[in-house]
Amino acid sequence: MRLLRERTKYSHAIWLCLSLSMVSFFFLQQNSACNTLITNSESTNKKNDAMDDEPEATAGVEDYQPGSAEQYIMNNLDQLGFNKANNPATCHIWNDNETTTPEVYDSLVTYKKDIDRYNEIIEKFNPVPTSTMDMIRQDQGGGGALQSIICDSLRLHPDGMQGIFPSKQLSFTSSGYVEPLLPPMRSHKICDNHRRNLMSLDYLVHDFEFMCKKLKPTSRLVLLDMGASLDFHGTAVTPIVTLLKQYEKFGFVFDHIYGFEITKKDPNVIYSTSLPEEYIPSYHWINVGVSSKEGDKLNPLHSIIKKLNEDDFVVVKLDIDTSSIEVPLARELLEDKDGVYSKIIDQFYFEHHVHLGELAGNWRSSMNGTVGESLELFSNLRKKGIPTHFWP
Repeated sequence: MRLLRERTKYSHAIWLCLSLSMVSFFFLQQNSACNTLITNSESTNKKNDAMDDEPEATAGVEDYQPGSAEQYIMNNLDQLGFNKANNPATCHIWNDNETTTPEVYDSLVTYKKDIDRYNEIIEKFNPVPTSTMDMIRQDQGGGGALQSIICDSLRLHPDGMQGIFPSKQLSFTSSGYVEPLLPPMRSHKICDNHRRNLMSLDYLVHDFEFMCKKLKPTSRLVLLDMGASLDFHGTAVTPIVTLLKQYEKFGFVFDHIYGFEITKKDPNVIYSTSLPEEYIPSYHWINVGVSSKEGDKLNPLHSIIKKLNEDDFVVVKLDIDTSSIEVPLARELLEDKDGVYSKIIDQFYFEHHVHLGELAGNWRSSMNGTVGESLELFSNLRKKGIPTHFWP
């Protein structure tokens, strides 16, 4: 019976793709999306039982489900020394098989291979040729058929995200699968080559297919960047631009990017040199510091985020290197007194400067709090419905 359903789905996919060829807007984009869908439909007969457990992108999926290694770390913060403000080393959870348990250590060894494979797949993924939202907006009267094709084309593996991660160490959030919350609070590769991997984003995991399915024809894509250091990394590409490029590869093109930065910069330099040309139409450069006072107009959570709605796709990045402002803003999200942040924010990236051995030389006097406190904050934000990531 299942085989019949899959074959029916496959035939319908072909018919639908052929029908869509008559839509002029989609003419240039249909081959990639349809071919991907057809390939995926053919492969459904080969899927293993793990696919039956792949969560759907529905409004009811809100419970946070951490990976087992993350859960072990959270349950053993004292034993691991992560609740002490003495700059504890954390790399031993990755490199020493006696630090945790044989099961946890083996799962992390496998996870390191999984995350490398994930990044290879991301690298080789054929970029979506145009904005996903532009295509979805054309389908307002189509009952979601076109959106289904578009989102299916973003699937990275026939068995979904879990097919790439046999270690089963991914955590599941309201925005789909994400990387587990683990020290050293960025790429584990800094344990072997600190300088080379310090600013790498290759530890981040995004479930673009899941996020795509949550979009609405009326969705706006908005990025709030608090600490918009566009030119603070020399000639290297800044991490925020790297992140933007990855979103764009999957068709997530932001309508508005709000960049708050307290360091005074000549707008001519920002727009003519620092900012890539493709972001000129969407970028709002706001050269002032942010406020952590609730209700203040310079508190972007109040003046920008609360003006959006839950149908919008909203990404927030917080990295201003000032704990006295950053932490209250993060806690404002966690407290969520009006119950709006968890409905509006789809991804939150935060560099939380705490006492952590591997990063003490970089963070120095900006450190405040413990690794355990940071892990608990990020975990609680995810439980609240705000998918949260460590930012480099």
